[in-house]
Amino acid sequence: MSWFTQLFTGHSMAQAVVALCLAIVLGLALGNVPFRGIRLGVGGVLFSGLALAHSGIRVEPELLEFVREFGLILFVFTVGMQVGPGFVDSLRRRGLLLNLSAALVALLGVLITIGMSWALALPIPAAVGLLSGAVTNTPSLAASSQIFMEAMPDTADTAAAEAGMAYAVAYPFGILGIILVMLLIRVFFRIRPRQELDVLRRLETILHPPLQRQTLVVRNANVFGMSLRNFFSLYPSGVVISRVKEPGEDTIHAPTPDTVLSEGMLVHAVGDSAQMEKMRILVGPPGEVNLRDVPGPLEIRRLLVTKSKIAGKSVRQIGLTPEFGITITRIIRAGVEFAATPGTHLHYGDRLFCVGEAKDLNRAGELVGNSTKALDHPHILPIFLGIFLGVILGSIPVPVPGFPSPLKLGLAGGPLLVAILLSRVNNFAGMVWYLPAGANLILREVGMALFLACVGLNSGCGFMATLTQGAGLVWAAAGAVITFVPLLSVALLVRIVFRYDYASICGLLAGSMTDPPALAFSVQTLDSDAPAAVYASVYPLTMMLRILFAQILVLVLLVFTP
Repeated sequence: MSWFTQLFTGHSMAQAVVALCLAIVLGLALGNVPFRGIRLGVGGVLFSGLALAHSGIRVEPELLEFVREFGLILFVFTVGMQVGPGFVDSLRRRGLLLNLSAALVALLGVLITIGMSWALALPIPAAVGLLSGAVTNTPSLAASSQIFMEAMPDTADTAAAEAGMAYAVAYPFGILGIILVMLLIRVFFRIRPRQELDVLRRLETILHPPLQRQTLVVRNANVFGMSLRNFFSLYPSGVVISRVKEPGEDTIHAPTPDTVLSEGMLVHAVGDSAQMEKMRILVGPPGEVNLRDVPGPLEIRRLLVTKSKIAGKSVRQIGLTPEFGITITRIIRAGVEFAATPGTHLHYGDRLFCVGEAKDLNRAGELVGNSTKALDHPHILPIFLGIFLGVILGSIPVPVPGFPSPLKLGLAGGPLLVAILLSRVNNFAGMVWYLPAGANLILREVGMALFLACVGLNSGCGFMATLTQGAGLVWAAAGAVITFVPLLSVALLVRIVFRYDYASICGLLAGSMTDPPALAFSVQTLDSDAPAAVYASVYPLTMMLRILFAQILVLVLLVFTP
């Protein structure tokens, strides 16, 4: 059985694979164990790695470093691919104030860490690890390790290990502290979440009304004899007309730009409530007959954009205008429904709701692809090209006056920024920058599991001694302050001054800490996905700030530590 023992105690490649897989398996099993509705999730891998290292399992440091950095790159790149398409739109929809509030949480955490580092004479790696663990942001821990290698190369490995131990000490309260603040805000303000959710739903309906569909009767004499082309050039309303029925006819047909409006004609329009009200004034009142119920040759079909040469082009450019014989009534992209116009640019994976005759819809399906199999197939080349470009971007040094080392985005920030930019462009250099949700989630979880396993295996040797002897208790207390004070301060600010609803506060707190377990807790507690919308809105900016602030913290402490 010596061969079996060597798999755990030797220094071969097989032993490294066994150690990493065992840490991940045990950690994910631990992370799936619920405690009062809370799960550690992939964060459990860190603690299993610490336990295995404490029990004597070792992996070559050079191998751990490579796997750790590659896992980090996979994680941040897939995060960028996920949030990139809606990054700018989320700022526009949810408002700048939410992101400023989340940025304030991140900034307060850095300032408190600097103050406590000086007051408690904390080692620089420990301070950085406490900040990363207290805010449950693993990429910031990895980003700081890049600065250790640049600014203090002789002690980089020791510094990374110390930062990992401090991270592990602060991490548990980092998760529990967010949930504690959520509960304190709820009790202190005597919040009734159900009532606030009802108000939030009504407000969301007013701000972002769903699309309406209605058949109108042409009664306005000013538009008699006017073609649809001329009508929409004079009165651009954003409404789409999908069907028309001439007076005296029994069937409906698809409109074209040359369709002439006449008295008594029925037109079926699609648009939001404000646009539809404008159309009723310009065209005429609602009819008693709904054209969707009138028999005829027209069908409704959902088509998927799955051809790379189509992605990035507008509806007009690919010719899917009424002259083609179909009308695109609406588009669903990343869960958001909106009306289509000739100038709307299509993205890979868009779902087009089209009205037309079967033969025309078949032609349109061939034009855009309409292949569910293609939609599920990941494009591997753009992934590795994006990582390549991200590593190059992250390696560009930016000199900062007064700092001992140039500032870099590093292996965490570079791929993240490139993924956000390219996924928003969606189609670039003939390639599709699209990753199916399932593939994205797998790569992201694998990357984070590898990173945490390496951090745990690298830091576990002295973890228990650190936690139980002297500095460990001080570190744990310092981490709790770094977690609790910024969250509670900003939560009180946005509730009292800006009147945020409770669901938005929960999403803001979880997003500002990039903490999925806290988000899951709030969603389960409120029985609503409302916190997730805010979480997604602030997550991209917060993630970038956490990575950047971790690097800045190291440089500031190196320069200004007494």
